[in-house]
Amino acid sequence: MTGKKVLIIDDESSIREMIAIALEMAGYEYLEAENIQQAHEIIVDHRPDLILVDWMMPGGSGIELTRRLKKDTTTAEIPVIMLTAKSEEDNKIQGLEVGADDYITKPFSPRELVARLKAVLRRATPQGVDEPIEIEGLMLDPISQRVTIGARPLDMGPTEYRLLKFLMTHQERAYSRAQLLDQVWGGNVYVEERTVDVHIRRLRKAIGSTHDFLIQTVRGTGYRFSAKRSL
Repeated sequence: MTGKKVLIIDDESSIREMIAIALEMAGYEYLEAENIQQAHEIIVDHRPDLILVDWMMPGGSGIELTRRLKKDTTTAEIPVIMLTAKSEEDNKIQGLEVGADDYITKPFSPRELVARLKAVLRRATPQGVDEPIEIEGLMLDPISQRVTIGARPLDMGPTEYRLLKFLMTHQERAYSRAQLLDQVWGGNVYVEERTVDVHIRRLRKAIGSTHDFLIQTVRGTGYRFSAKRSL
């Protein structure tokens, strides 16, 4: 598995099924949406690594969705590939101008789709983002989704893992509980902000007393990940 999650947005179930099979064979996880409203909810909750969206959709167009995603700072960096039967140059230009990263005209082969998808992900993924992250002996491997200290594996739940991954990849910045809820839980999950405190305590317990100083409480704000010991 690549560890990458792709959202397929198309109102035709046969197209979604064909794309899903191709993605699965290539080692990608996938999510499906048949309309724009459903797609937006999935994007907020699951934050896919790439979006494949049909040009014409019930309840709105792929162009409108792409424009909206690219204007929102929380989703602007998610790459988008437009799928459409429209082959005219003006339509292609319109798709690219609103922020689409690539454009594939139907009909297309699964091999072409996967090749274009890989190319877009390579461009969109910063170099080294899938490489293990090591700070003060605490190592997180995004590919295997394992966390270790030295040779000792740490036992933690999926929420604690996602929280740690976010904090380790966004060091030296204080985040409020609301910001952490949006980034780790997803914007459509309605839980109290104090839920963050519970999972921070669990995460500190999982990494142990030798490394819990890395997750620092910022009074009046929230939490910060830093190798610099707070005074």
